[in-house]
Amino acid sequence: MLTGKNIILTGAGRGIGRVVAERCAKEGAMLALLARTESELEGTLKRIKDLSPDSFYLVCDVSGQSWVKKVFREIKTRWDHIDVLINNAGVQWPIGPFHANKLRAWKANVETNLFGMAHCTHHVLKDMIHKGKGKIINLSGGGSTSARGNFSAYAVSKTAIVRFTETLAEELRKFNIDVNAIAPGAINTKMLDEVIEAEELAGKELADALKRKVHGGNDPGLAADLICFLASERSNGITGKLISAPWDLWRNEEFCEKLRTDRDLGTLRRIDDKHFTRKT
Repeated sequence: MLTGKNIILTGAGRGIGRVVAERCAKEGAMLALLARTESELEGTLKRIKDLSPDSFYLVCDVSGQSWVKKVFREIKTRWDHIDVLINNAGVQWPIGPFHANKLRAWKANVETNLFGMAHCTHHVLKDMIHKGKGKIINLSGGGSTSARGNFSAYAVSKTAIVRFTETLAEELRKFNIDVNAIAPGAINTKMLDEVIEAEELAGKELADALKRKVHGGNDPGLAADLICFLASERSNGITGKLISAPWDLWRNEEFCEKLRTDRDLGTLRRIDDKHFTRKT
């Protein structure tokens, strides 16, 4: 699906990012892998090198605006165009009631999850607009569609990503640039371990995390498959949506056509019986 595509992937060192990198490489893409930890990037690159020998990595903390600018300048010296940006980098801390959170940690979460995504997106748009096409895929998460107590920074930043996705999609529709967000599901990554380590600060989510640690979570391959689909030409015209990897019927062409034509499907909306009502 992705032969000849140049893809930038943030948060590529581990977890979902590593699985996405492998899947995109298998589909023929060339990747620029970004993350903060060089040893983890080396591990990801080693796993995809045989599939995508021209892929490379660059160490980058996406929360740093000047750092992102420098890295994207380097990418543009290697590539003459960028087809896809996958904003996967994210952090979960601080965990616990908002009044007990340190505001510095709370702001740091938003700087990585929201501003990091904005930094990277800003640096690809001029080229995509000039080319008249492109794909931007943002990773949403728990708390973006319903309240998530004790995870306020994460929930707020991920909700903002979804609304940013919708808004940017409207601005870029005329340039044939599709912007979507995905909900990967409850996947067992380092974030699950953080919930367990937080103990009572995680509230009711601690019990769920302990069960998931034993029985397993959603398959990260589902998220990788959805991302590959959204990065490919097969998803053209689907834009401004939040799509769940494990729950939505995105493999079904009829559902995909609804995503293309129904402006309200797959979006954040208030249900108030005035404009939007509950189905009975």
